[in-house]
Amino acid sequence: MLKIRMTRQGRTNRPFFRIGVYDIRTRREGMAVEMLGYYDPIAAGQAKPLVLNEERLKYWLSQGAIPSETIGTILKKLKMPFSHQAKRTAQNKVRQERRLAKKKAAKSTKKSA
Repeated sequence: MLKIRMTRQGRTNRPFFRIGVYDIRTRREGMAVEMLGYYDPIAAGQAKPLVLNEERLKYWLSQGAIPSETIGTILKKLKMPFSHQAKRTAQNKVRQERRLAKKKAAKSTKKSA
């Protein structure tokens, strides 16, 4: 299973993150399957704070790679839809409907008893 996440680079008090595709079992600073770009939260001047290969990102999302929470936030800011989010939202709605149905069934059995 693959995950799209960031690895920390840079020095003390000067973070720099590389965005890549990793096997879920790889440690935080481990070897990436593919590097997709970088994020520099303290970009100065005309430097771009975020560089991302969107074509490859879409490819990995279509292959089932799951973005981390931070990458998901970045994708939302870029207004880039990712299918994993849609799947998760649909699953949550189904779970919520099941819970409500169980609660209603439990209430109706208590009233009838």
